Amino acid sequence: MKVVAVTQRRMNSSSLLQDKMANPVPSACCVVLAAVVVVYAQRHSQQDSHIQYERVGADVTMKCGSMDWDAAVTWTANGTDIDDSHLNGSYLILKNVDLTQSGQYSCYEGSSWHLKYQTYLRVGVPPKEPVLMCRSNNYPKGFYCSWHLPSPTYIPNSFNISVIHGTREMVCEKDIFPKNRCHIRYLQLFSTVKYKVTLTVTNALGKNSTTLTFDEFAIVKPDPPESVVAKPVPNNPRRLEVSWQNPSSWPDPESFPLKFFLRYRPLILDQWQHVELSDGTSHTITDAYAGKEYIIQVAAKDNDIGTWSDWSVAVHATPWTEEPKHLTTEVQITETTSTSTSSFMPPPTTKICDKGAGVGSGAVAVCWTAGLVLAAYGVLFI
Repeated sequence: MKVVAVTQRRMNSSSLLQDKMANPVPSACCVVLAAVVVVYAQRHSQQDSHIQYERVGADVTMKCGSMDWDAAVTWTANGTDIDDSHLNGSYLILKNVDLTQSGQYSCYEGSSWHLKYQTYLRVGVPPKEPVLMCRSNNYPKGFYCSWHLPSPTYIPNSFNISVIHGTREMVCEKDIFPKNRCHIRYLQLFSTVKYKVTLTVTNALGKNSTTLTFDEFAIVKPDPPESVVAKPVPNNPRRLEVSWQNPSSWPDPESFPLKFFLRYRPLILDQWQHVELSDGTSHTITDAYAGKEYIIQVAAKDNDIGTWSDWSVAVHATPWTEEPKHLTTEVQITETTSTSTSSFMPPPTTKICDKGAGVGSGAVAVCWTAGLVLAAYGVLFI
């Protein structure tokens, strides 16, 4: 049995050897592919990799890891070889860098292409003073603060906000979206103590900050009124009926009522007309131009504190106009035409003065008499 098994193994090995010799191309391809993978891995291995931040306009020097200054190296930027004119020994020198030079820089040893150093260059600027705004659109629940930078830095920034009421630091809960906003809940209403909000922005190249100090009432500003509707009033060519709703974000209009400011103008004019309303959510415009299209907007404000909201979405409306009465049947048109024509035709028996009928004052008198008779007869048929 052992002899049979050994014999069978030798036969199988011989068959495999014959198959490989009969198909030499796949084996050679595998060897070449393996060599390519090894070289690629050496060239792209992540040894000594990090991020380097530099200011726009700066001169940047990069060292090839622990390599000596006089070592033979090759630098690449985003996979493209860099010309030797940018090298000082093994150091890479970039003069007056700009935003386009951000990217991945790699240094390889000699002709072996063994990766010795790699960095991701991020070119940017320090942050300018941030713009900070705080507002209460849901008084008396609380207020929110939002912020942004006046210009981009092109590199990541982090923001830190602190809210202090008197000597107490308050929590500002950051929104998921938008990310540059947070909410603060009032802990005490009708307080005369000022709020102090400080925002600090930091990035790898510097930091900046700004501070707001305000009273509770000063930042109250409702959202614009909603569902504004304007429509004509039947049989009134100079009237428009306008209605709207309180902003949905205003939580308690019964305890904290709003007043409204209405503005309107015809599209043919640039000057607005204004009406301030102390209560109610509707108004009738009584001085509109007949037949002219109007643009209408509404703003809101707490009755006692804060500032006016932004204007609502504009709506358009045109006052009622009477439809012209048109003749609808051919019979009416024929009758009207024949009546109006016949009433201006002189009677067939009437004799008009002939030019040569007479001379002198008597002829003139006869002509005047005939003319008066003809005119009177015509009036009777008008």
